[in-house]
Amino acid sequence: MSRAAEPIPVHALHREGHIVNVEQTVSAAVTDLRLDGTFTLDELLHAVQNWRHRRLRVVELADLDTHDGICAVWLVTDTEDIVLHARSDSALHRQQFVLHEFAHMILGHCEGDDCAAEDVLLPTIPPYTRGRLLKRQDIDSETEIAAESLADRLAAGIRRSVFAESRYSEIFG
Repeated sequence: MSRAAEPIPVHALHREGHIVNVEQTVSAAVTDLRLDGTFTLDELLHAVQNWRHRRLRVVELADLDTHDGICAVWLVTDTEDIVLHARSDSALHRQQFVLHEFAHMILGHCEGDDCAAEDVLLPTIPPYTRGRLLKRQDIDSETEIAAESLADRLAAGIRRSVFAESRYSEIFG
């Protein structure tokens, strides 16, 4: 039995002169995945792969440190999506890195030419990736707020799955 998704705070954001409701955007994105309100990380990964019609890999980079300012990055190749993430002693922290990148995929951030960057800046990095890395500087941007809100919603679904498996809510509810 699944419970309804926990409500997230409503933020009014502006996009090209329109007010965008993050809660509505996030709810629509979750609905598009066709996941119940309770799911595992593996079920989510498969849902994102199916939704994007692409292979999705998650790889930890031992040399990437959160103190470097980048916790995770989503790379797009011709055939697959790759989420590279920093090592962390906290499994929940690592999961949030990955869920945030999944959220960017699900929300369609940087689709098309939205994240294009000039080839001369970082010529050995694909244009799509360059654009995403360069846009990352504004953590208060609408896309970052929406991605973090969706990542929180996805984390709640995973937590509900863990609680359901452990009978946590029956014991402590």
